[in-house]
Amino acid sequence: MSVSGGCLCCVKYLMFIFNLIFWLGGCGLFGVGVWLAFTQSEFSSLPLSFPSLSAANLLLVAGGITMVTGFLGCLGALKEQKCLLMTFFVILLFLVLIEVALIVVLSVYHEELDKKAKDDLREGMKDYLKNKGLKTSWDNMQATFKCCGVSNYTDWHNKTSNGKLPESCCRDNTDHCHYWEEPCYDKAKNWLLDNMTSVLGFGVCIGIVQILALVFSLLMYCQILRAEKYMD
Repeated sequence: MSVSGGCLCCVKYLMFIFNLIFWLGGCGLFGVGVWLAFTQSEFSSLPLSFPSLSAANLLLVAGGITMVTGFLGCLGALKEQKCLLMTFFVILLFLVLIEVALIVVLSVYHEELDKKAKDDLREGMKDYLKNKGLKTSWDNMQATFKCCGVSNYTDWHNKTSNGKLPESCCRDNTDHCHYWEEPCYDKAKNWLLDNMTSVLGFGVCIGIVQILALVFSLLMYCQILRAEKYMD
């Protein structure tokens, strides 16, 4: 019994530590999502498929779910309840499967997703003159990233009065617009990738902790079952 109890105690605290790290990782992801959403608030009226906005929403959701799951794992480890442990295992396994599926989809269909996002942005440009919030978001984005249009300046054709480019597309305030040549979608995407490299590395670490948490939760569940059988 002492050996079984010692194993259970060891697995219990290991699982608690890993889930605490997991919970802290969720707080980190949520915090990055909040920071990204705050820094991109000037573009909030753009479609959610805009790279930085979609990444912010994804991080907020992932961080929130990770925090709840990590808390459930810590509670299950401390209480040594089979129901909590199995619930944690199932939720975490489901979360890992979703993450793997998301990585596969993004890797295989990234070109199709980029095309869909660009089409959404171009469709939204039709309301540039009608929607004040959308107009402000486009102007802020083009001024911030020094870009013009989704893919190039021709995206603005027939979208504004008299066929003129928005002032935010121009490098200066002269009568003849010297427009920015860089595409806004690519510049925003590159900005996101440049700023998210460390977050991706952090995500890999969280993935490793998730796998270890799955292993320890299953081990602890089996140890509790073994201890109950011994008591019977």
